[in-house]
Amino acid sequence: MADRTEAAGDGTASNIPIAALTRAMGSRLDLRYVHGEEAAGQRELLGPDDGDLPLVGHLNLIRPNRIQVIGDYEARYIGGLSEEQQDHLVLEMARTGTTMVIFAEDTCPFTRMPASGDASLPVILCTRTSSHEVIALLRYFLQQRLAHFEVRHGVFMEILGIGVLISGASSVGKSEVALELISRGHRLIADDAPEFARIAPDIVRGHCPALLQDLLEVRGLGVLNIRAMYGDSAIKGGKYLRLIIDLRDHNEPSPVPDDRLNGRRGESEILGLRIPLISLPVAPGRNIAVMIEAAVRNHLLHMQGYIAGDDLRARQRRRMDDGAAADTGDATFHIGGPSTTVPNPDPEG
Repeated sequence: MADRTEAAGDGTASNIPIAALTRAMGSRLDLRYVHGEEAAGQRELLGPDDGDLPLVGHLNLIRPNRIQVIGDYEARYIGGLSEEQQDHLVLEMARTGTTMVIFAEDTCPFTRMPASGDASLPVILCTRTSSHEVIALLRYFLQQRLAHFEVRHGVFMEILGIGVLISGASSVGKSEVALELISRGHRLIADDAPEFARIAPDIVRGHCPALLQDLLEVRGLGVLNIRAMYGDSAIKGGKYLRLIIDLRDHNEPSPVPDDRLNGRRGESEILGLRIPLISLPVAPGRNIAVMIEAAVRNHLLHMQGYIAGDDLRARQRRRMDDGAAADTGDATFHIGGPSTTVPNPDPEG
């Protein structure tokens, strides 16, 4: 596995052939070809000049979708058109960029297809699923498949229920500490080159490239198959990125300010989203796995609004106020600090 110290690269997921989309979602949506199955392997969802056309939605001839989903009401209307009018409708969809038409609720009035001329006719499919469910599932699938992505060097893991990217220079010990964390019950997502995609305005999700699935490289041991060694429970397919832990030699300067009360905390930008970052100094004798666990637990408390450094400052202020009150004979009593019971803040399964 190659050593990299910077972001490994970024880009946009490749186009998707219609046949591949149908295979991926066919069993979930019970998709069946009506017309165009032979051409589906060569046709791609996005055309050479896709512009800003929306990917999937209900039938729209003003601003057409790449995938037009037609429900029972629209299907009944189309069924009442003459053959000439149906041919004109199909040719118009082809001319404006529609590549797929899905008839929902087991309806399909298109019994024939017109002569194509210069336009590539859309592939026609049908399903028993409702149009709203078809649109919702296809939007989610395409959002994940076609999202802009970025590759970061590091080890991406699920630690205490949240996605954590362990980054740092080559040979700082990322893979060794990941192996110890796995032995402590945490789960590996990707080693060396996890891919991250921004799938929502405030969510970056990471997963493992197929080539590196289940594998972890540890110096001196070589490449290890974590699933084969520790079982399925040691592997996680993907997770939302919630925290970055940057490992640095203790002699190197920290990339973020060092605060004795709140630690080395900052942010790092991935795909335009600011992700919390904690910088941990690596030195002989320090148990980095335990420190990472503690950093994640402390970050969970931060997500719930409790910051131990601020709590200490508040206690000091109260002590000073109590001292001033004692000097004037006005004693004040204070009841304990905030609760630190933290439910799982990440709803992702």
